[in-house]
Amino acid sequence: MVRCVGNNQYELIPYECPTIKPIKCANGREPVLVYDEYHCCQQYACDCVCEGWGDPHYITVDGLYYSYQGNCTYVLVEEIHTKYHLKIYIDNVFCDIGEDVSCPRSIIISFGSQTVKLINHNPKGGRAQRNGARLKLPYTQFGLKIMSSGIALVLEIPFLEIVVTFGMTGFSIELPYKYFGNNTQGHCGTCNNDQSDDCMLPNGKQASRCGVMADYWVAKDIHQPNCPPPPPLPTVEPEPPQEEPCKHQTNTSICDLIKSSLFSECHILVSPDNFYKGCLFDSCYVSNPAVQCTSLQTYAAACSQAGVCINWRKHTILCDSNCPSDKVYKPCGLAQQPTCEDNDLLANYTVEGCFCPEGMKLFNRESGICVEKCGCLDPQGIPREFNETFEYQCQVCICYESTKTVSCNPKTCPSPTPPTCMQGFVLVNQTNPEDPCCSSLTCQCQINTCRDINSECNAGFKAVVRILEGKCCPELTCVPKDVCVYNGIEYMPNSSIPASKCQDCSCSNEVDSATGLKITVISALSCSFSLGFEYEKTDPDDCCGKCVQTSCVVSVNGIDHVLEEGETWSPRQDNCEQYSCSKYGDTFTTSSSHVVCPPFDKSNCHPDTIQTAANGCCKICVEKERACRVTSMKTRVSQNGCKSKEEVPMPYCEGSCNTITKYSAAAAAMQHQCSCCKEARVSNRTIDLLCDDGTIAPFTYMYVEECSCSQTNCTDAEHARKKRSFT
Repeated sequence: MVRCVGNNQYELIPYECPTIKPIKCANGREPVLVYDEYHCCQQYACDCVCEGWGDPHYITVDGLYYSYQGNCTYVLVEEIHTKYHLKIYIDNVFCDIGEDVSCPRSIIISFGSQTVKLINHNPKGGRAQRNGARLKLPYTQFGLKIMSSGIALVLEIPFLEIVVTFGMTGFSIELPYKYFGNNTQGHCGTCNNDQSDDCMLPNGKQASRCGVMADYWVAKDIHQPNCPPPPPLPTVEPEPPQEEPCKHQTNTSICDLIKSSLFSECHILVSPDNFYKGCLFDSCYVSNPAVQCTSLQTYAAACSQAGVCINWRKHTILCDSNCPSDKVYKPCGLAQQPTCEDNDLLANYTVEGCFCPEGMKLFNRESGICVEKCGCLDPQGIPREFNETFEYQCQVCICYESTKTVSCNPKTCPSPTPPTCMQGFVLVNQTNPEDPCCSSLTCQCQINTCRDINSECNAGFKAVVRILEGKCCPELTCVPKDVCVYNGIEYMPNSSIPASKCQDCSCSNEVDSATGLKITVISALSCSFSLGFEYEKTDPDDCCGKCVQTSCVVSVNGIDHVLEEGETWSPRQDNCEQYSCSKYGDTFTTSSSHVVCPPFDKSNCHPDTIQTAANGCCKICVEKERACRVTSMKTRVSQNGCKSKEEVPMPYCEGSCNTITKYSAAAAAMQHQCSCCKEARVSNRTIDLLCDDGTIAPFTYMYVEECSCSQTNCTDAEHARKKRSFT
């Protein structure tokens, strides 16, 4: 050493460096060798790291843990004796509705003449401001470097080896002992490897707890009218507050990861106790369970700086990384990623974040675009590969590898081919829709060049003028109306249409598929007539004519039967009932009779002679004994539409009489003697017939009283036989 002794005299004094003694860092970090104030001898010291996260929890530069929920801007770090003009502030705000818990909103770094604010409360990434103006990241100027990993912001002051990281809900400040040893104060404490003075008040006195000390470090250099003034300094040591009961029974499985085997490799390097304690605190007093992720994030960052990289997020669902689709999550990536412009790295400092996939790098720091091959940046800021040809604002551009710049020339367009235009279209020159840089000839509609059209349609159709797709001039289309057309006149559906008196004409709801009009229904008038009658045309103007009777009609069991004049008919099921039709003048009369069969004695019949009589009603046979006698019969009389009320007795003669045929020698021929059974005595009887019009008509008939055999002539039946002729 050299010592001044006066009169411009110096003397050399031998200086022996003390033995380097190992020390243990209170913050759990590895000791580092630093030079003494004379920059002559080395000794072990502990670099200082201050961390904060959650609502929030602090670990001072010497490793002392405490929690503080202030709602203001406070001093994190400032120099006790100004040397580098460094101040770091934290801006805390209440972040849970209904709960008195706060979260860091921003970190403010004042260095020299610059003031930079790091803001990172957006899951998509943070931003930085300098003197109130937003900075374009990455930023390098005036001894500061600021970059973003997508999850955290990183600020570096290379000259002082300071690194500040700020995530969404946590921060970390690394201060080298060789520049800031024994010269820091604020929420982060004093950098001297002694936890006992980390709770120092602004007046230099020590508070009993850092939670009490923190109230008094309100930032005085920043205007904040809403911040309450700090309370008076305590004169009596206050009693420690009682711990409040847990408000939220939140699942602590995320917190348990900190002490699990997942972080076991880091446990021996960085103690997990304070981070686990902060995580449990958040699970009890913060309603949002995602705040627990900040304890894991902060502990993982501390492990990363200690050389242990842990991909912890894949073991949780709640703590997602939310990286964009073109980036991949890495738990430990270089804070300043390599780019095509340079490979200048940030002192190998790692952070977790969203990075380019393997084999890719950032085109440049400003674009944030990952590329496999480097090239040029076009005028729009889009990366282009070397020798790539592309178009930009009607220019053909090439990325030249030799100059790493883009050169552009006007685009050459081919001569347009004129198309053939239809009526109403005119040829115009316009921008090519497929290539906006070139022009093209196209047919453009100008309706004033179209011919006039006739707008009249036939009855039943309406004129519709429209322009069809792909055409210019209007065209007339006659569209069918919802009507019928008859003799050139329109009629609405369901309406009657005047026609000849012998026709029924109306408009239906059915549509004619050929014309599209409603169908007109025309039918001849229906001339109804009764069975047994026919129409006889008498007048050409008369639709139906005169109804004339032509036959008789008999109704049996509800079924009508037509009988012609002189015809007799019996029902199939009753041959004893007979109906006949007679004509008297112009009137047809139906009469009915009922055959009463004579007594039939089967035992008086010769064998095999029983049969039905010709009338189909009675049984007859060849009787063994049968004399001529009166046979009873009853029948119902019907005459000229008048009928008897009941059956009337009408006896008749029936029986056998002698008939003889013998040869006469005198006459030389057969002689016949015949007799027949006929009436011997009769009388007239009169009955009343009931007519259809309700009147009564008398009817007289002959009543057989007695029968006998009477002689009658026999008729010879001569049978002529044809002779055969042979020729």
